[in-house]
Amino acid sequence: MSGRKKILKGDSDFKNIVANQGYFVDKTLLIKEFHENGDKVLLIPRPRRFGKTLNLSMIEHFFDINKKESAGLFTEFKISAEKGFCQSHQNKYPVINLSLKSVRASDWDACLLHIKDVISRVYKEHKYLLKSDKLEGFEKQFIEKIILEKGVQKDYEFSLLNLSEYLSTHFGNEAILLVDEYDTPIINGYKEEYYDEVIKFMQVFMGSAFKGNPFLHKGLITGIMRIARESIFSEMNNIGVYTITSLYFADKFGFTEQETKDALKYFGLEGHFPEVQKWYNGYKFGNTGQIYNPWSIVNYISRYEEGFKAYWINTGTDSLIKSRIVEPDLNRTYDTLQRLIAGQTIEKRIVDSFVFADFDTKKELLWTLLAFSGYLTQTENVKDDVYLLKIPNFEIKKVFKDIVIDWWEMEHRVARLLLEETAGHLVNNRLEAFEKGFKQIMGDTFSYFDAGGEPEKTYQAYVLGLLAVIGDDYLIRSNRESGEGRYDIMLMPHDKSRHGVVIEIKRIEGRKKKETEEAFAKRINATLTEAAHQIEHKKYYQELLAQQIEKIIQLPIVFAGKEPFVFPVE
Repeated sequence: MSGRKKILKGDSDFKNIVANQGYFVDKTLLIKEFHENGDKVLLIPRPRRFGKTLNLSMIEHFFDINKKESAGLFTEFKISAEKGFCQSHQNKYPVINLSLKSVRASDWDACLLHIKDVISRVYKEHKYLLKSDKLEGFEKQFIEKIILEKGVQKDYEFSLLNLSEYLSTHFGNEAILLVDEYDTPIINGYKEEYYDEVIKFMQVFMGSAFKGNPFLHKGLITGIMRIARESIFSEMNNIGVYTITSLYFADKFGFTEQETKDALKYFGLEGHFPEVQKWYNGYKFGNTGQIYNPWSIVNYISRYEEGFKAYWINTGTDSLIKSRIVEPDLNRTYDTLQRLIAGQTIEKRIVDSFVFADFDTKKELLWTLLAFSGYLTQTENVKDDVYLLKIPNFEIKKVFKDIVIDWWEMEHRVARLLLEETAGHLVNNRLEAFEKGFKQIMGDTFSYFDAGGEPEKTYQAYVLGLLAVIGDDYLIRSNRESGEGRYDIMLMPHDKSRHGVVIEIKRIEGRKKKETEEAFAKRINATLTEAAHQIEHKKYYQELLAQQIEKIIQLPIVFAGKEPFVFPVE
């Protein structure tokens, strides 16, 4: 093939991309790695839009006995060098390729209708079986019933098993079975409260097709999670699970750094690499780091004139994650989220087998969901299943910031404009205006929650949340060593000509009964002085000076009960 290749954005059909001169990042060695793997059935969970659907299409076109014309599509790719493997396996098997990524519904009856439609479409692709002289009449009747969507639920539960049998009988060879985004209806069932029904269906639908199926040559399942409840997979001793922490298949989903550089160079954008790296790099699968978000890279290349944007949205789990993040559990969730936005790592357990039934009671499962969904990535395996996690890149940081800002607006009725103006007053050294806006924000906010537990951490989390709106221009850090101690919050500007900010937060009791205004003011002023002295004495600004930032705002904040003070009270 010759000619200038182009980006065919949103197309996940391997044949369409290659045949129409689309730019294709060569992942073809996945074909051999998948087939020669010792597990008969493989489950490979990865975040959405990391190339799973395209990889399955590629595998389908390589193995499918009905697609012999696709053999020429592979000639310029790495798999073509594996001549013995290609001769033995290319276009030798019947293939079933089924995707459940569009199966979302508000109740189980509607969900089942969607599933019936998906299965009907797959059967239509093999309608030639209705003319097969190797199938019995009743088998053809079953095929016709599925195509016309006239079957009962049980018929669809065993439809994958039956279709693999019909194909194997017709072609005289076992079938390869590919199921993409198997967990979409399960996640949606959890959100819409028909989880039990969808799980029962999937246990038979998947279990009958992948466990003990004599007509199955090889199986590959993709999704986000390994769903474990009662489980779809627990009784399958022939399945190998290769999650985001596995060493295998680590470079087969997402773009490696070299693949990203090659793509940018091909389209004349190699000079854009540093910003591309900042925005879309940062994932680690197994021991393979520097994995880039492929959806974002493709979108950026196709519309680079518009600049860098957050292109990636994890539609399948986005609402579930947002609802869980913004629950009023500040000391455990919100503070941790702010530390992540500030660029820190957190130490969390990643649970390979996800049980949605536990999600309501085991809040730590949120971090597993965030890691599997692509919102966080591992940096280090601390021990067993405990990992250090971080936000992978600027794009995902922006997604988190938007979640935080939405939380301020929806949960606490604080307008984004007020947040932006107040944060702007701070970094531009308009501290009186900052105090006024800050009092308004915190006054509105604290009417919605009680600062129990560890109040200083709660206040710090809220201040960090406010500052999330300026994170594009500042590196926001908290609880890090600088000088001779640990500051509460630091704003380090990317532009060294702007103000850096060091914040020290203190808390005192609110006005006591019978306490005079003068006595109350005296307590506030004494604490402000103490906080200011602490910043200066312990040289919390040392880190800013080391970065050649000369304009530094040293800001003590004292919370008297629920009211913040920045200036001494007269």
